[in-house]
Amino acid sequence: MKAGKDKVVSFHYTLTVDGAEAETSRAQEAPLQALLGRGQLIPGMERAIEGREAGETFAVDIAPEDGYGERREDLTQRLSKKYFHQAARLKPGMTTVLSLKEGGQRAVTVKKVGMSTIDVDLNHPMAGKALHFDIEIVEVREASEEELAHGHAHGPGGHEH
Repeated sequence: MKAGKDKVVSFHYTLTVDGAEAETSRAQEAPLQALLGRGQLIPGMERAIEGREAGETFAVDIAPEDGYGERREDLTQRLSKKYFHQAARLKPGMTTVLSLKEGGQRAVTVKKVGMSTIDVDLNHPMAGKALHFDIEIVEVREASEEELAHGHAHGPGGHEH
């Protein structure tokens, strides 16, 4: 079966940025799963996986505009320390997660820590970077009705919300 919209793809990947390994799914027992066509993957990776089958291995280079976007210097914000868990431990250059009012979370990079505020960079840590992925497709399958209704892949044994 070929990977495509509304198919669940299980895959392993290794991400290299600026010549150094940045992360890999191989550190986990199970491969990553994604429901294609639902915005779970960066656009360049989704396009590279489409049409692939289980057992295929390949490499793909993804430009910033097809990855996490270009860096925007205007994406900085000064926030009260009350919005940060363990604010006293934060130092410039560290990455932390903010909980958003509308739900969800966002990774931010600490730029400056003041007495009562913290300046953060809202760009994704990989924004502006060319990404190199080595990918192994482990499985391609039809999505279940529940996965399609929820808009994401469920792991073994289903998923509880």
